[in-house]
Parts: sequence; C-alpha cells; structure tokens
Amino acid sequence: MAVAGAARTAMWQQRTLCLADFEAQARRRLPAPLYNYIAGACEDNLTLAANRAAMARVGLVPRVLRDTSGRSTHVQLLGESWQAPFAIGPMGLCALMALDGDRALAAAAAAEDIPMVVSATALTRLEDIRPVNPRCWFQAYLPADRDWIDAMLDRVEAAGYGTLVLSVDVPVTANRENLVRARFSTPLKPSLRLALDGLAHPRWLAGTLLRTLATRGIPAFENSSATRGAPVIARHAERAFGQRDGMTWEGVARIRDRWHGRLLIKGILHPQDAVLAARTGADGIILSNHGGRQIDAVVATLDALPGVVAAAGAMPVLVDSGFRRGTDVLKALAMGARMVLIARPFLYAAAARGQAGVRHAIALLKAEIDRDMAMLGITTLAQLDGSYLAWPERMPQ
Repeated sequence: MAVAGAARTAMWQQRTLCLADFEAQARRRLPAPLYNYIAGACEDNLTLAANRAAMARVGLVPRVLRDTSGRSTHVQLLGESWQAPFAIGPMGLCALMALDGDRALAAAAAAEDIPMVVSATALTRLEDIRPVNPRCWFQAYLPADRDWIDAMLDRVEAAGYGTLVLSVDVPVTANRENLVRARFSTPLKPSLRLALDGLAHPRWLAGTLLRTLATRGIPAFENSSATRGAPVIARHAERAFGQRDGMTWEGVARIRDRWHGRLLIKGILHPQDAVLAARTGADGIILSNHGGRQIDAVVATLDALPGVVAAAGAMPVLVDSGFRRGTDVLKALAMGARMVLIARPFLYAAAARGQAGVRHAIALLKAEIDRDMAMLGITTLAQLDGSYLAWPERMPQ
C-alpha cells in the first residue's frame, strides 16, 4: 500500500509543473460553486485581469557571466528569517475546500519555512491552527466597535500570535455577481442543485464534506469575533463580522496602542494611505486589491507598487494580488517590495492534494525563484533593484 501511494504521489507531482496546474486539478475535484468562490472576483473581473496584465507589461533584464553558485532565496522581514520571499495569504472557507484546509496550509508553510496568514473567515479556530505553525500571522476584519476590538485583540494575543494583519479594504460586502450566478452564497443555502453538484464530485463529498461533518459538525466562522462565530448556513452569518464602514485611521491608531505585537495594514493602494499607515505606527503594509474580489476597475498592485514604496519610506511594503510565477515575485522585489503574498494557488493545491499539494506548490515556486536568480545574475534578493526591470517605454541604461 505504501509503495502504491508513493507511486501515485510521484505521478501527480510529475504532472504538476507550476502553480497554474493546481487550478485545473481543483476545478475537477470541487463542486462548481466552491470552485467559483475561489476563482471569481467581482463585477466584470477587470481588476482580476489587470493584475495579470501588469505582470506581463514589466520585463526583466538579466546580467550575465556572474558567479551565482552561492545564491540564496532567504529573506529577513520584521526581525525574522524566512526561506523564501513569499507567503501564503489569508483565505476564507479553506476547510470547506480541503479536509482540515486551514491546518494543512499552516503545516505546509511551517515545514517549508514561509509565513502563513490565518484568515478571519477561517472555519478552524485560530487557537487550533497556531500549534501546527507557531509563527503564523492572524488577519482580522474589525468594525468600529471598541468593545469588539478589545475582546478580539485579547483573544489573538492570548493565542500567542505575534503579528496582526488588519484588513481595511472591505468596508461593505462586495458585488460578486459571479457567485450569484454560480449559486454560491454566504450564508450557504442548501439546494437540490448544490446537492447534485456534490454528488457529481464524490471525492470532495466523501473526502472533505462528509468527513468534516462527522468530526466537527456544521462548520462555522470561528475567528470573526472574540467568541465562536455563526455557522456557515446561519442567516446572520454575514452580520457576524460587524459594521466595518465606520472604521477610520483613528480606530487604527487605537488598535496600534492596544496591540502589543507587530501590526501590518492590508488593503492599501494609494501612496497617501501608506504615509498615514506609517504615522499610525504600523510595522508594515500589504499593498493589495484583494485579488480583484472587492472593487472592480482599480489599479493593479504591481502598477501601484513603485509609488507606494516611495511613500512608505523605511516601512516595509508587502504586496499581493495576481502573483503566480517566480518571475512575478522577483519583479515586485526589484520594485522595492519586501515579500509577496499568494493565496488562490495554494488553496487550489490544498483542495486538490491536501498538505502534500501545498508543500509541492511551495517547492515549485521556490525552485522557480532560485533558477530565475541564477538567470538574472544575482546571489541574494537584496541585489534586486530597478536596473533589472524594463517597461516598453523604458530600458535600463
């Protein structure tokens, strides 16, 4: 049995050559509404497309005949060392897509020594995720409610998290028309179509849903507040995250005063907001358009990156949205980003192959970055700067 299992693992790994390959595997395994929840963005998907188009517009300019035999992909960030310049970004409902999906992602990140961000919309208690990855970060959506904020910060700190990621780009629910068309909703609404779709995907039905129900019951939004959140099928599930459209920079400053660990602010696109984040005492920012999932027709993060890095000064800038290749990551680092967060591909990997799939996805991206560094003629990521980049209207001199 062990030999047969090893052979099957070797076969799918040999067929899985890049992050994009996991999407096709996950699409075959997941019911259509769940796949569309991961893949979709909002309205006309303009931002989703813009993120990838921006990657294609920027070129890399290698240097040759340099000794790159001693290269390293290690990075230092916020006083910690990591084996690669990318992290697993926060994603909701992971445990509905993959068996024990949140813990699988956290364990894979720990084994591969990269950061992982636990989501406020996870279906696994933040206290149960941290033991498998003591260095993971926690991402929160916080309303303008002092009692709610204080209680939530106390819970996260008591669980031992040292880094809080405050997402500020979701003041209201997004207009995700694709989810309506795919018959996906929050709360989840059981229906005949959903049941038939589940029966058409028996590996997910037996391997994820039924095993989850047998061991944990109906999944719930475990981390939306200081107490257990609403079940995913509850009518009030959306309200469990509070009213976030009243949050302001004054609220962020209060969180900074109350929170004793590192604070990252996620969802910034405008340079002036980077300045304000620095003034509130944030330890860093995550430049993000939420993968195109919140507002359509906004700037691609790679296009916004140079201006935000310039405005941020010494404050570290991380970036996400649309990154899929090692060359994508290196372009962002050459523009001044300190780390790249990647989400959807790792959830596809978890849905398709569990923890082993996530580890393989991480290894593939690490290998791409290592190979690309040799091709560019660098031995450390700190050597990257604008001289390695070219736009159609600009070539390095």
